[in-house]
Amino acid sequence: MMKWLKWLGLPAGIAMLIALALHGGMNDVLHAIGAAGFALLWLVPLHALPLLLDAQAWWLLLRKRASLPYLWWVATVREAVSRLLPVASIGGEFVGVRLARWKVDETSVVAGSVIVEVLVTMAVQYVFAALGLVMIIAQTGHDDLLFTIGAALLLSLPLPVVAFVLLRRGGLFHKIERWSARLPMSAHWGVERIGGAQLDAAIDTLLCEPFLLLRAFAWQFAGYLIGASEVYLALWMLGHPVSIGGAIAVEALTQAARHAAFFVPSGLGVQEAVVVLLARLFGVDEQTAFSLALVKRMREVVFGCLALASWQAAEIARNRHDAWRDEPMLKPVEQRRADSDDRRRSR
Repeated sequence: MMKWLKWLGLPAGIAMLIALALHGGMNDVLHAIGAAGFALLWLVPLHALPLLLDAQAWWLLLRKRASLPYLWWVATVREAVSRLLPVASIGGEFVGVRLARWKVDETSVVAGSVIVEVLVTMAVQYVFAALGLVMIIAQTGHDDLLFTIGAALLLSLPLPVVAFVLLRRGGLFHKIERWSARLPMSAHWGVERIGGAQLDAAIDTLLCEPFLLLRAFAWQFAGYLIGASEVYLALWMLGHPVSIGGAIAVEALTQAARHAAFFVPSGLGVQEAVVVLLARLFGVDEQTAFSLALVKRMREVVFGCLALASWQAAEIARNRHDAWRDEPMLKPVEQRRADSDDRRRSR
């Protein structure tokens, strides 16, 4: 089912993007972006700041077992994988667990911190979306959006609530482990190595610390607020500034719409349509609104590609280091003896 949604979502998103480009007038859009010039490139390093605050929350949940700069780098890779690669919206989390395991040995601890962090992120997204809705109503007076967007938020709320309840009750992953062990060919899947009981214990330990969860929530929420500065600065550079509240509203509900349309790869078309719609509510003309949507997409691609390139470089370097370290053990006994004799002669 998910595969079919992706196949349907991609052409639908592309069609929506083309329709926006034709309706907005690409010449005017490109002229607006060209007028802003290379100053728009400052949005790329700016994105590192909200990700740093997000990494701070993960650093707390991971009990500071890895350095904050390293987790910040992993956070950039996680976001790039989830947003640019065809892995739904959770592929970045799997990559994040793998990279964090380079510094922290306990798989259950790392995986547990990522799962709890995802729960915290979901809570932050709901609060941030509600804040954006309040900003729209307060600054534009569009009360009709209260019912539409509010109903959408309420209808999607049971999913994270159910996930939290299941995790809080404990034993979820241990039950999944026992169930999957009964399946045919499970011996070839390495099911016994999952460590469901240890993962459940790691999650339960974190969920039993409300103050820790609140601190993680605060750091992530601060990151989302600072992330709205991208909209504020981009519109200012494009010559159509909006208020801080307007920037928060555009960013908050764009994020909410993108996560709701997870079946559309990279949110292509959906993100652009929502940005244009929301920016128009704050008096931004259609060409500038679409320019903003393209600028956000270009920043995402540039930042994400840099993160993915750094990840691949790190994987290559690690593989080479492992190969160099294991090379002496792979040599035949006779070869190692010959090497030893050569070293003795050279002395």
